[in-house]
Amino acid sequence: MSLSRSPSPVPGGGWASPGLTNNLSPSGRSSPTKAYAGSNGTPVMWERQKNMGGAAYQSFSTQNQGFFSRHMRRISSSLPRFKADNTHGAEREKIGQGRWNMPRLGRIRGITGRMSRRTKMLLAFALLFLLGYIIFYSTPLVYYYRRTSWLGGGQKFVIILAANVGGGVMEWKGAREWAIERDSIRNKKKYVAKWGYDLEIVDMSTKKRYAHEWRESWEKVDFIRSTLRKYPKAEWVWWLDLNTFIMEPSKSLQDHIFDHIEDVTYRDINEYNPLNISHPPADPYLDELSKSPIGDGNPNSIHLMLSQDCSGFNLGSFFMRRGTWTDHLLDVWWDPVAYEQKHMEWEHKEQDALEQLYTAQPWIRKSTAFLPQRMINSFPTGACSEKGTDPRIHYDQKDRDFLVNMAGCEWGRDCWGEMYNFRELSYHLNRSLWERFKEDLLCWIWFKLTGKKVKF
Repeated sequence: MSLSRSPSPVPGGGWASPGLTNNLSPSGRSSPTKAYAGSNGTPVMWERQKNMGGAAYQSFSTQNQGFFSRHMRRISSSLPRFKADNTHGAEREKIGQGRWNMPRLGRIRGITGRMSRRTKMLLAFALLFLLGYIIFYSTPLVYYYRRTSWLGGGQKFVIILAANVGGGVMEWKGAREWAIERDSIRNKKKYVAKWGYDLEIVDMSTKKRYAHEWRESWEKVDFIRSTLRKYPKAEWVWWLDLNTFIMEPSKSLQDHIFDHIEDVTYRDINEYNPLNISHPPADPYLDELSKSPIGDGNPNSIHLMLSQDCSGFNLGSFFMRRGTWTDHLLDVWWDPVAYEQKHMEWEHKEQDALEQLYTAQPWIRKSTAFLPQRMINSFPTGACSEKGTDPRIHYDQKDRDFLVNMAGCEWGRDCWGEMYNFRELSYHLNRSLWERFKEDLLCWIWFKLTGKKVKF
């Protein structure tokens, strides 16, 4: 007997096979069906309710009325969710089973959802300010934006640091000499990275520039010329000897000198004249500008800035400006004829040569200016100390001098000891608020509790 469904041959519906006909439904169906027009079936319950217009159903509203209707979803999203654990026996003791699991995103949404609009705006401004501070003051981006002419102008300055890679003439470098060079180079690299300057580290080891002469320390003339060619956008070069240390890296050259160059420089050497040079020149054939003690008085005509110590010009730290005047000075300064004639008399070599040129050539005086020594070239107490401590020359911690030069430390003084002391002093004076809190408060508390000195 086939049990497949087929059109019923019985009038009124049903199945032809005995036992398969549903007596409850004349159509042979066991499922409710819609009472179509002309049929004798009875409408189902939901059809009757529909015909009644839905009046029998209870209505409800989703209009977010009331406190709990508005806030229930926000409150529930911020609550922790318990991770169910269906394990049995020792499996329940496993680490991580049955712990509270609060989704971070839901927690953040919950917190921000309960904030007012004003609080959200203040929080957004605070985050933007923090992000800007990190980007513009704590990332390498600082170097690049401070180099631009409209945000800092750092590309106008190049620092030339005289290194001594292979040792001097008389001896090779030892551990202390390497340490001095390492600290000095690190100090200059940090400074140029902070303010967007360029750093040119040159090798001042003795080289034979000409077949018949050795010019140790005269290479600075040649290096200045080559540096100006290498950096065509540079306007000023700042020469620094190796035994120098920038004590105040938070000061830029612009703020320290160049933004008010006419106020910090002087052209009349009679203001401080340890060499007793006659100034201004009184030769009758000179023009009025050459006879003026201050030149033309225009700061734009200054092309050489240096300081004087107790014995005259000091070239451990000085500035030169790009220009035709500078090219002429470098040519006559390097003149081999003058060197051949006078090098036995010039105890300080290129420094004495520049003093001779300043004395004999009036055109050099017109574009030369002097800076107070402690502004770019402070000395430690042991240098130039024949007459005791000189407030014009020696470093003063109270005034926070910009740079210290351990000039002459190789003659009877401890170069590494002086470099180390000034390095630690510079760090101490330029600590951040967080570093001061750690070292001045936390270290003091720890010392009181344990009696041991620590450094965080």
